[in-house]
Amino acid sequence: MNTRITAAAVSAAALLALTACSSSDDSAKNDAKPKPSATAHDLTQQQKDEIARKAGMPPRPTGETRQQLLDALKQTAPDVVRYEDKAVDAARNQCSAINGEGVKRIDWLAAQRFTYKDVTTTETQGKQINATLKRIGFCKV
Repeated sequence: MNTRITAAAVSAAALLALTACSSSDDSAKNDAKPKPSATAHDLTQQQKDEIARKAGMPPRPTGETRQQLLDALKQTAPDVVRYEDKAVDAARNQCSAINGEGVKRIDWLAAQRFTYKDVTTTETQGKQINATLKRIGFCKV
């Protein structure tokens, strides 16, 4: 007899649980939607610049500063400036490693950052690029 009562109780509980999950009220469904989180598109340019600065990245160079960076990189490793925008972005990103604390294999990181498409940068060239970025003061933020 206890088996019948237990089986009936379990069945009743399952039925109640299923009916409690369904709702014909559409407003309850709309309220349950998660709110979107902030994305990079929601940030102002000033906020993006501040985040980059805190990460050790200088602002994107323009005009004469950009040309000086490209000229210095060209003297160090001529192929890396084949794609100028990529070279500028790689230099800015490499500054985060140069300015970071405890970053290991910094020359290897430079080689990786300055290798793109049909440009291959060696670790030795990466070391020279790091020296150049320091010498010209590009990574000072």
